[in-house]
Parts: sequence; structure tokens; C-alpha cells
Amino acid sequence: MIGLLQGEVVFSDGNELILFSPSGVGHQIYFQHVLPEGSIAAIFISHIVKEASEELFGFRSLREKKAFEMLLSVKGVGPKGAFALVTSIGVDNIIDAILFENKKTLQKAPGIGAKAASQIILDLSGKAQKIKMYSKASATATSVPDTVIQPTLNLEIIEETIHATPSYDSALMNDAIMACKELGFTEDKVMPLAKRILDENQITRAEQLVHLVLKEV
Repeated sequence: MIGLLQGEVVFSDGNELILFSPSGVGHQIYFQHVLPEGSIAAIFISHIVKEASEELFGFRSLREKKAFEMLLSVKGVGPKGAFALVTSIGVDNIIDAILFENKKTLQKAPGIGAKAASQIILDLSGKAQKIKMYSKASATATSVPDTVIQPTLNLEIIEETIHATPSYDSALMNDAIMACKELGFTEDKVMPLAKRILDENQITRAEQLVHLVLKEV
């Protein structure tokens, strides 16, 4: 089973990531953050094997990965639901919701209804606290590769990968705004979302920015 992958980011749009490993394989991973294309990244992986397919779910920290796998043990919660919980609510909020039996917090995740939220609280009330033993350190690192991907792993906390100080590319912003306008959205609605998304992600292509904006409008 795959637990962690490192390689060059070939594609990243805030929904999926294609990581080209030193072994010459390009892995397609569900990953809810935009990473700079051409950088080197190390991602914690939960490898889900089904009868007819295999899926890779990517996480910034071991704690997120373990929380995802804990949620999979709940009856009625599948990989997509568990992934939505971890990526949209956050591990600490999930733990608090379970401990304080707060179903409404859990129901904020796409695909999680009242029944699933109740089952999560019932099944994990005695297990949720254990997730805090796992590190919050990010395995994600960015550096521009030379000609060869170096198969070394830096497990330091490098949150700048996701929350770097923004450097706005006006052409990128303009292209994204124009694309959103063509889809029927007004600039005053799109602009604040685009600026916030650029604050939170390292985006190199207008298509990436448009994709993330359209997820929120």
C-alpha cells in the first residue's frame, strides 16, 4: 500500500494533483490544495483499493491521513465523504464535533447528512482523541527541480507551500476574471473570491484560479 509519495508536480487545480515520481510513474491524487506546477512535493497518501479501481487521496499531514482512515471505519461513510470531512472541516473541528456531539458541524461537509453525522459520533466517540497523537507537520515541500528529481524527503513543517505570501500576476487575474464573466458572473462577485484564493494558494495558471472560484460562487 502507498503511504507517501514524492515527486514533481505536473498538474494541480485544487481538486486533483498529478505527481511524477522519480521511478517514472505519474500518480493521480485527490488533493484539495493548489501546488506550484514544476515544484517538488511530498504528499501523505491513503491508498483505497476497490474491486474495479484504485484511488489515491492526498493529505498535507499524517494527522489528516489518520483522521481520514479513522472516518472510513464508520458504517455508511465512504472515501469521498471522509475526504470531504477532513478537507472542508478540518481534523481539529472533527474531533471537537465528535467529543461534544455536535452533528451540525459534521453536516457542513458535502455528502454528510444527519444520519451519517450521528453514526460518526456513535462510532468514534472513544477514538477521536487518539488522532491528536499524530503529527500535524506537513510533508509537503516545494523547490524548483534542476534536471533530476531528488528522492529525498523533508518532513519539516513548511506551511508556506500552501499559505505563501501572494505575488499577484495581473495577467493571470485578468484572464481568470474574463473567463468568469463569460460564464455569466460579475466582476464584483468574482474579484474578492479570486483575491482570497490567491492569498491561500500558489497558483500559476488562470484555469486553476477559475476552477477554485467556480467552486465557491
